[in-house]
Amino acid sequence: QVQLVESGGGLVQAGGSLRLSCAVSETMFSINAMGWYRQAPGKQREFVAVSLSSGTTNYADSVKSRFTISRDNAKNTVYLQMNSLKPEDTAVYYCNVDGRKSWYSKFDNYWGQGTQVTVFS
Repeated sequence: QVQLVESGGGLVQAGGSLRLSCAVSETMFSINAMGWYRQAPGKQREFVAVSLSSGTTNYADSVKSRFTISRDNAKNTVYLQMNSLKPEDTAVYYCNVDGRKSWYSKFDNYWGQGTQVTVFS
């Protein structure tokens, strides 16, 4: 069973920075997309950022110019550098990977367990 292991969440003052990491527990034959979503209390999970295998990255408007997504394909790891954090960035952040385990497998979508990010003013 493929697992996504997240780390890097925590408590930070507004204006500060955090870096999230998400490592895939086993080698994947192919990973199409690696991304981040977040869910604040009482709200639906929302898209934050994605890194495609083509090298393209996309961001939610609310985090553009503040967050940077990157990936290390050799380590099957995706990162989210979060700068200039705001209280409204407080949420549980989830890693998401779209990939397949072998050449004959179908693509599957995987989720991490979530890591809490709390920004106080």
